[in-house]
Amino acid sequence: MTPEVLSLLCLGLCLGYEDEKKNEKLPKPSLHAWPSSVVEAQSNVTLKCQAPFQNVTLMLYKVNDSGYKQEQISTENEAEFLFTDLKLKDAGSYFCAYKTTASHEWSESSEHLQLVITDTRTIFVAIFSCISILLLFLSVFIIYRCSQHGSSPEESTKRISHSKRSEQEAAEADLSRMERVSVLTADPQEVTYTELNINALSEAASDTTHEPPGSHEYAAVKV
Repeated sequence: MTPEVLSLLCLGLCLGYEDEKKNEKLPKPSLHAWPSSVVEAQSNVTLKCQAPFQNVTLMLYKVNDSGYKQEQISTENEAEFLFTDLKLKDAGSYFCAYKTTASHEWSESSEHLQLVITDTRTIFVAIFSCISILLLFLSVFIIYRCSQHGSSPEESTKRISHSKRSEQEAAEADLSRMERVSVLTADPQEVTYTELNINALSEAASDTTHEPPGSHEYAAVKV
């Protein structure tokens, strides 16, 4: 075998090995959050993307946000992506990938990491609002029940019957008062006539006692 043939064979094997190496997919990296993936608003958190190789370029992505990308070149096998003064909009699902200096293709994506941001003030305001609405509803319900109880049909019937009874009693009182007035206006005349008759009889009796005989006929005629 000539040296030229050996050279061509070695070149072909090397090119084939390089093509196979290029087509081989890189293993996926890992993504972790420090100190935790659940943090409060206005605090800090670090997302660490770790690759199995050194001298890599690492990229951080956010799910459902194609415009979000953070890139770091590291001489080691990991990169730290720092988030400061977290806001609620920073919450979401993140993942990372990497590529080596020998490979121009990106690796498979890491497992998704869910970053949860809590806001205690928002929770407190929401709880306070719910309690206020509940108390307002209870107050309206109690007022409604009291008004319904105060204007119930039984109470209305009792009130109407009581008013009718009062009117009847007032009418009877007026009638009795009128009868008393009529009696008082009529009795004095009868009493006066009776007194006059009694007085006349008493005067006649006294005249009969003191007058001489023969005046009885005059007294009888007078009476």
